[in-house]
Amino acid sequence: MHSEFEMSMIGKLNFFLGLQIKQLKERTFINQAKYIRDLLKRFNMEEAKTMKTPMSSSIKLDKDEKGKSIDSTMYRGMIGSTPLGPKLGLY
Repeated sequence: MHSEFEMSMIGKLNFFLGLQIKQLKERTFINQAKYIRDLLKRFNMEEAKTMKTPMSSSIKLDKDEKGKSIDSTMYRGMIGSTPLGPKLGLY
């Protein structure tokens, strides 16, 4: 890349746009562990249990007329913070 682009090296790249970068001679690893930890902390979900699928995808949901109101702003913030959030159309 140095031959095609003008580049300056100020040290190894560790973080870029919320991604953790680990550069080795043979390959480069990219992950979002820190970004996810920060999201969990932001929404007070650090102690939440993990699940592969949080709920059945075949259940039909209806409005719970007697249910407690939720903060839709917080929910939208959670979905909007995920990489696919804006594409899910859940706003």
